[in-house]
Amino acid sequence: MSELLVTADGPVLRVVFNRPAQHNALTWGMWDGLYDACERADADPEIKLLVLSGAGGRAFVAGTDISQFASFTDGDDGVAYERKVQRIIDRLERVKVPTLAVVQGYCVGGGLVVAAACDLRLAVPGARFGAPIAKTLGNCLSMNTYSLLVHHLGPARTLDLLLRARMYTGEEAHAAGFVAELATPDDLATRQAEMESRLLSHAPLSMWAAKEAVRRLRTANLPDGDDIVSAVFGSTDFHTAVPAFLAKTQVTWQGH
Repeated sequence: MSELLVTADGPVLRVVFNRPAQHNALTWGMWDGLYDACERADADPEIKLLVLSGAGGRAFVAGTDISQFASFTDGDDGVAYERKVQRIIDRLERVKVPTLAVVQGYCVGGGLVVAAACDLRLAVPGARFGAPIAKTLGNCLSMNTYSLLVHHLGPARTLDLLLRARMYTGEEAHAAGFVAELATPDDLATRQAEMESRLLSHAPLSMWAAKEAVRRLRTANLPDGDDIVSAVFGSTDFHTAVPAFLAKTQVTWQGH
């Protein structure tokens, strides 16, 4: 079965991350498939809404599949990776129709970035949002991702989330304004249908204008951050942490 399920359901294009046994961790193919889904949403005039969710109920997306980092040899690999992710996240942010992330379980790392790039987020209270890389891989995020998180959470919450490697609950993410609406697991399908119906009933150009204006405001002064990414992905800490993570052993951080 495909790792990424993309189906048109009337005016809704549904994207399901479909690796439940791996908490829907993203492979390179899934990242590319998400880009293609965005292209499809904009190319088909019948599509009025793009909805993203994770299969299995235990995760939306639990980051990029860590095994793919094992081939990284230096900071340039990290820069190339983050540029690839930024290209796809930028494409998701630019989709002309409204985008909705429906989150159950873990929404971590790359999953958090995907959810942040969507226009709206619906979640259950038991969802978990975070990027605990300070205690797992010792890597970093792209400047664009830091900007997304600061845009949604503010600098204080973003630093709290990242420095303490915190995981926000659905309630905390809702209180912070990141999640638009909470629903119990039993009510999730109903609330999702209501949100979809409401979005489908609104003026497409008005919604596009709001989306695009907010995106332009966020990215207007976005600085370059390749030097940060190169330094961290090229570090001894990162190249020690990846095999340790895969082997489930402890890392002693050196700071270089």
